[in-house]
Amino acid sequence: LKATHFIELCEQRRIPLVFLQNTSGYMVGKDSEAGGIAKNGAKMVAAVANATVPRYTVLIGGSYGAGNYGMCGRGFQPRFLFAWPNSRIATMSAETAETVLVDIRLAGMKAEETTDEHIAELRAEVREQYDTQSDPYYATSRLWDDGLIEPEHTRDALGLCLALAARQDEPAPGPGLVYRM
Repeated sequence: LKATHFIELCEQRRIPLVFLQNTSGYMVGKDSEAGGIAKNGAKMVAAVANATVPRYTVLIGGSYGAGNYGMCGRGFQPRFLFAWPNSRIATMSAETAETVLVDIRLAGMKAEETTDEHIAELRAEVREQYDTQSDPYYATSRLWDDGLIEPEHTRDALGLCLALAARQDEPAPGPGLVYRM
């Protein structure tokens, strides 16, 4: 909820937003749900979606699941989205995907088809696919971001982006969002 308020404050004061993503996504489970993660996560996503100030995103680590959207991922059209060479982007981490997808595949198989060797092959296949497709070079080659930057060049790249933002006319802020508490 603090991040949502911060985004709204930047919107009111016309301050550009810079998102540095290293998120494993939103927490799941009974405790998180009872704590309001779905409601608060939705508020943050709504705040990002409705922000009219310039938004810039740098993937500096993992960017998984709904956390990607809450932190202004490609779906929310930041003006620029850069990635570091060590970053990862996917719906979930390779470890989680391996467990979930192998369990789903095993559920559709007959018991005699599920040998330990076959399970190990499935795990290796899923892991390799996720490792390949979450790689930043894979994403950049498909133009899912605006390019890879070395960590030491992040300040220069963001400085150029913010200089561009300062030269552009911005629309007036909207009336703001009303959240149900």
